[in-house]
Amino acid sequence: MRKRTLTACLLIGVTAALELATPASAGTSIVGGTNATETYTFMASIQTRNGDQICGASLIASQWLVTAGHCVSDPHTLDVADPAQYQFRVGSADRTRGGEVVGADRFIRHEKWDTDLNNDIALVHLTEPVVAAPVAIGATPKAGTPIRELGWGTTCVTHGCDAPVILQQLDTSIARASACNDPFFNPARQLCTDNNGGTANACRGDSGGPALINRDGRWLLVGATSHGQTDVCTEKAGIYTDVPFYRNWINQRIHS
Repeated sequence: MRKRTLTACLLIGVTAALELATPASAGTSIVGGTNATETYTFMASIQTRNGDQICGASLIASQWLVTAGHCVSDPHTLDVADPAQYQFRVGSADRTRGGEVVGADRFIRHEKWDTDLNNDIALVHLTEPVVAAPVAIGATPKAGTPIRELGWGTTCVTHGCDAPVILQQLDTSIARASACNDPFFNPARQLCTDNNGGTANACRGDSGGPALINRDGRWLLVGATSHGQTDVCTEKAGIYTDVPFYRNWINQRIHS
């Protein structure tokens, strides 16, 4: 595993993300955001069975979530984790109550996922359908497009903060690909997200959560929080998995 994946994966990262069994390892989340201003019916919290926050995810069908590949990876073997060890709270801005709490019986991580966070995407099959309204997948946004990022976790750039109970949101935009000069950034299948002049960004603990665009008052999913470029989350632009790029992969797995 390369050093970057150990120390500089901004949004839980591989080793931090894969040591998910304790709440301390969830690290920090959206920095510079605000409490959620509306109910996002499709927003899901991936939790341990005792309710500790791990990652975010997005409901894309009544029985399917999309998240980051490293969120469903075992910390010791790097294999796909056992879904029976997790629970999922869907449709509540409060990660401790409300919404619908369900289990999962299957994780589908992209076949070409690796520890450099290439193809950092996965699907979660829930044990039963939920009634919450899912989010549709949009088109890959261009640089300058306004986006909204969502996530839970602590809200400071260093370790040691408690994770907020209420979902955080951050309004920012798609940055030019040149702002993501990380050696593993691939503009064909990843999004570069602006850090608002070094003041705000997603961070450790937000992995798997959505980046959204608004079209005619309707939220559309365009990204899943993946990783970053430095240990200080606001220092550089963030990197998201381009969910629309994987639309065919998602459809094939869901309907197979």
